[in-house]
Amino acid sequence: MIFETIIISVDLAGNPHVTPFGVRHENDYIVISPYKPSRTLDNILVTKNAVMNLTDDVRVFAGALTNRQVWQLTQANKIKGFRLSDCLSHAELVLVEVREDEIRPQLVMKKITEENHQSFQGFNRAQAAVLELAVLASRLHMLPREKIQTELQYLQIAIDKTAGERENQAWGWLMEKIDNFYAEQLGENQA
Repeated sequence: MIFETIIISVDLAGNPHVTPFGVRHENDYIVISPYKPSRTLDNILVTKNAVMNLTDDVRVFAGALTNRQVWQLTQANKIKGFRLSDCLSHAELVLVEVREDEIRPQLVMKKITEENHQSFQGFNRAQAAVLELAVLASRLHMLPREKIQTELQYLQIAIDKTAGERENQAWGWLMEKIDNFYAEQLGENQA
Protein backbone atom coordinates (compact mmCIF):
# COMPACT_ATOMS: atom_id res chain seq x y z
CA MET A 1 0.00 0.00 0.00
CA ILE A 2 1.32 3.42 -0.97
CA PHE A 3 0.54 6.60 0.99
CA GLU A 4 0.76 9.98 -0.72
CA THR A 5 2.88 12.39 1.32
CA ILE A 6 5.05 15.45 0.98
CA ILE A 7 8.72 14.71 1.62
CA ILE A 8 11.02 17.57 2.53
CA SER A 9 14.74 16.92 2.29
CA VAL A 10 17.62 19.36 2.54
CA ASP A 11 20.99 19.55 0.84
CA LEU A 12 24.27 20.00 2.74
CA ALA A 13 23.76 23.77 2.77
CA GLY A 14 20.33 23.34 4.37
CA ASN A 15 18.30 24.31 1.28
CA PRO A 16 14.91 22.56 1.36
CA HIS A 17 13.46 20.47 -1.44
CA VAL A 18 9.69 19.90 -1.21
CA THR A 19 8.19 17.12 -3.31
CA PRO A 20 5.19 14.78 -3.42
CA PHE A 21 6.12 11.20 -2.64
CA GLY A 22 4.28 7.93 -2.35
CA VAL A 23 5.75 6.01 0.58
CA ARG A 24 5.28 2.53 1.97
CA HIS A 25 5.16 1.44 5.58
CA GLU A 26 7.18 -1.61 6.58
CA ASN A 27 6.39 -2.28 10.24
CA ASP A 28 7.83 0.76 12.05
CA TYR A 29 9.76 2.03 9.01
CA ILE A 30 8.93 4.33 6.10
CA VAL A 31 10.27 3.31 2.67
CA ILE A 32 10.89 6.04 0.10
CA SER A 33 11.81 4.89 -3.43
CA PRO A 34 12.97 7.84 -5.54
CA TYR A 35 13.88 7.42 -9.19
CA LYS A 36 17.49 8.01 -10.19
CA PRO A 37 18.52 10.78 -10.65
CA SER A 38 16.63 12.72 -7.99
CA ARG A 39 17.32 15.62 -5.65
CA THR A 40 15.43 13.81 -2.91
CA LEU A 41 17.69 10.79 -3.31
CA ASP A 42 20.85 12.91 -3.34
CA ASN A 43 19.73 14.94 -0.32
CA ILE A 44 18.77 11.96 1.83
CA LEU A 45 21.97 10.09 0.98
CA VAL A 46 24.13 13.03 2.10
CA THR A 47 22.14 14.25 5.13
CA LYS A 48 20.66 10.90 6.20
CA ASN A 49 17.28 12.44 7.04
CA ALA A 50 14.00 13.86 5.74
CA VAL A 51 10.60 14.97 6.97
CA MET A 52 7.37 13.26 5.90
CA ASN A 53 4.34 15.58 5.93
CA LEU A 54 0.68 14.59 5.74
CA THR A 55 -1.57 17.28 4.32
CA ASP A 56 -5.04 17.48 2.85
CA ASP A 57 -4.19 20.67 0.95
CA VAL A 58 -3.72 19.30 -2.56
CA ARG A 59 -2.29 22.62 -3.70
CA VAL A 60 0.98 21.57 -2.04
CA PHE A 61 1.18 18.51 -4.32
CA ALA A 62 0.25 20.49 -7.44
CA GLY A 63 2.41 23.46 -6.45
CA ALA A 64 5.49 21.32 -5.96
CA LEU A 65 5.03 19.82 -9.44
CA THR A 66 4.37 23.17 -11.12
CA ASN A 67 6.89 25.37 -9.29
CA ARG A 68 4.27 27.31 -7.33
CA GLN A 69 5.14 27.61 -3.66
CA VAL A 70 1.89 27.70 -1.70
CA TRP A 71 3.40 26.63 1.60
CA GLN A 72 5.52 27.93 4.40
CA LEU A 73 8.12 25.90 6.25
CA THR A 74 8.91 25.50 9.92
CA GLN A 75 12.16 24.16 11.37
CA ALA A 76 12.01 20.45 12.23
CA ASN A 77 12.26 19.55 15.92
CA LYS A 78 15.03 16.93 16.06
CA ILE A 79 16.76 16.86 12.68
CA LYS A 80 18.32 19.47 10.41
CA GLY A 81 15.43 20.14 8.09
CA PHE A 82 11.93 21.53 7.73
CA ARG A 83 8.29 20.55 7.88
CA LEU A 84 5.24 22.17 6.33
CA SER A 85 3.97 24.88 8.67
CA ASP A 86 0.37 24.01 7.79
CA CYS A 87 0.02 20.23 7.75
CA LEU A 88 -2.05 17.58 9.50
CA SER A 89 1.03 15.87 10.90
CA HIS A 90 4.71 15.35 10.27
CA ALA A 91 7.31 12.70 11.07
CA GLU A 92 11.03 13.31 11.19
CA LEU A 93 12.94 10.45 9.59
CA VAL A 94 16.50 9.14 9.67
CA LEU A 95 18.01 6.83 7.08
CA VAL A 96 18.75 3.35 8.41
CA GLU A 97 19.20 1.31 5.22
CA VAL A 98 19.68 1.76 1.48
CA ARG A 99 18.44 -1.06 -0.75
CA GLU A 100 20.29 -0.43 -3.99
CA ASP A 101 18.51 -0.58 -7.34
CA GLU A 102 19.53 0.73 -10.76
CA ILE A 103 16.27 2.64 -11.23
CA ARG A 104 14.62 3.16 -7.81
CA PRO A 105 16.66 2.47 -4.69
CA GLN A 106 14.67 1.97 -1.51
CA LEU A 107 15.52 4.29 1.36
CA VAL A 108 14.42 2.72 4.63
CA MET A 109 13.74 5.47 7.15
CA LYS A 110 12.99 5.32 10.87
CA LYS A 111 10.66 7.82 12.57
CA ILE A 112 12.47 9.57 15.40
CA THR A 113 9.59 11.88 16.25
CA GLU A 114 6.05 12.39 15.05
CA GLU A 115 3.60 15.19 15.78
CA ASN A 116 -0.08 15.86 14.99
CA HIS A 117 -0.98 19.48 14.21
CA GLN A 118 -4.59 19.42 12.94
CA SER A 119 -7.49 17.01 12.82
CA PHE A 120 -8.45 15.34 9.55
CA GLN A 121 -11.80 16.70 8.32
CA GLY A 122 -12.71 13.85 5.95
CA PHE A 123 -12.29 12.78 2.37
CA ASN A 124 -13.18 14.81 -0.70
CA ARG A 125 -13.31 13.04 -4.06
CA ALA A 126 -11.82 16.08 -5.77
CA GLN A 127 -8.74 15.84 -3.52
CA ALA A 128 -8.24 12.25 -4.66
CA ALA A 129 -8.69 13.32 -8.28
CA VAL A 130 -6.04 16.03 -7.93
CA LEU A 131 -3.62 13.54 -6.36
CA GLU A 132 -4.18 11.12 -9.24
CA LEU A 133 -3.67 13.89 -11.78
CA ALA A 134 -0.49 14.93 -9.96
CA VAL A 135 0.86 11.39 -10.32
CA LEU A 136 0.00 11.41 -14.03
CA ALA A 137 1.54 14.88 -14.48
CA SER A 138 4.77 13.66 -12.90
CA ARG A 139 4.93 10.83 -15.43
CA LEU A 140 4.03 12.60 -18.68
CA HIS A 141 7.34 11.54 -20.22
CA MET A 142 6.64 7.89 -19.34
CA LEU A 143 2.95 7.39 -20.21
CA PRO A 144 1.13 7.44 -23.55
CA ARG A 145 -0.93 10.57 -24.18
CA GLU A 146 -4.06 8.46 -24.71
CA LYS A 147 -3.79 7.05 -21.17
CA ILE A 148 -3.37 10.54 -19.73
CA GLN A 149 -6.42 11.81 -21.65
CA THR A 150 -8.59 8.84 -20.65
CA GLU A 151 -7.69 9.15 -16.98
CA LEU A 152 -8.13 12.92 -17.10
CA GLN A 153 -11.68 12.64 -18.44
CA TYR A 154 -12.66 10.29 -15.63
CA LEU A 155 -11.00 12.40 -12.92
CA GLN A 156 -12.72 15.54 -14.23
CA ILE A 157 -16.06 14.11 -13.02
CA ALA A 158 -14.95 14.28 -9.36
CA ILE A 159 -13.63 17.81 -9.87
CA ASP A 160 -16.89 18.96 -11.43
CA LYS A 161 -18.99 17.41 -8.65
CA THR A 162 -16.98 17.96 -5.45
CA ALA A 163 -14.12 20.45 -5.86
CA GLY A 164 -13.68 23.46 -3.64
CA GLU A 165 -11.46 26.47 -4.27
CA ARG A 166 -8.21 24.69 -3.34
CA GLU A 167 -8.94 21.66 -5.51
CA ASN A 168 -9.93 23.81 -8.51
CA GLN A 169 -6.76 25.86 -8.17
CA ALA A 170 -4.53 22.77 -7.95
CA TRP A 171 -6.37 21.15 -10.88
CA GLY A 172 -5.81 24.25 -13.00
CA TRP A 173 -2.07 24.28 -12.27
CA LEU A 174 -1.74 20.62 -13.22
CA MET A 175 -3.79 21.06 -16.39
CA GLU A 176 -1.54 23.95 -17.40
CA LYS A 177 1.51 21.72 -16.87
CA ILE A 178 -0.01 18.95 -18.99
CA ASP A 179 -1.10 21.34 -21.75
CA ASN A 180 2.36 22.94 -21.85
CA PHE A 181 4.05 19.53 -22.03
CA TYR A 182 2.00 18.50 -25.07
CA ALA A 183 2.33 21.94 -26.70
CA GLU A 184 6.14 21.66 -26.39
CA GLN A 185 6.01 18.16 -27.89
CA LEU A 186 3.94 19.45 -30.79
CA GLY A 187 6.37 22.31 -31.35
CA GLU A 188 9.34 19.90 -31.36
CA ASN A 189 7.56 17.63 -33.86
CA GLN A 190 6.82 20.56 -36.17
CA ALA A 191 10.40 21.87 -36.02
